[in-house]
Amino acid sequence: MPSTSSSSSSDSDRERLERLRRLAWWLDSRWRIPGIPIPIGLDGIASIVPVVGDTATAIVSAYIVREAMRFGLPRSLVIRMMANVGIDWAVGSIPVLGTLFDVAFKANRRNVDLLHRHLEERMARAAASPADRRMG
Repeated sequence: MPSTSSSSSSDSDRERLERLRRLAWWLDSRWRIPGIPIPIGLDGIASIVPVVGDTATAIVSAYIVREAMRFGLPRSLVIRMMANVGIDWAVGSIPVLGTLFDVAFKANRRNVDLLHRHLEERMARAAASPADRRMG
């Protein structure tokens, strides 16, 4: 039976991951425009105001990365996530083209997906480790 602190830590991690997923959804995919197959979020809408809108959403995107770092991600993954934010900001700041890019690129969803995959792989390795030790 898991200890209470481990269980509460696990619950806290799940809640944090869910908050990050929701925030990424708001930024990248909240609304569907009829006739357009790609959902749009606050990031795409804010991008209508070049540089200022993209900077505002990049700050929120950086918050997502900072929160993801609390899961103990490897440096290479954090760098990849920050690169997604940087690309989203730089290209998104270009008038018109940047707005289209923001709607399609979805940096926040990419970053939360990277975090989720990393955590799943970490759990799989942790689950396999006791069996590996018994066999060795």
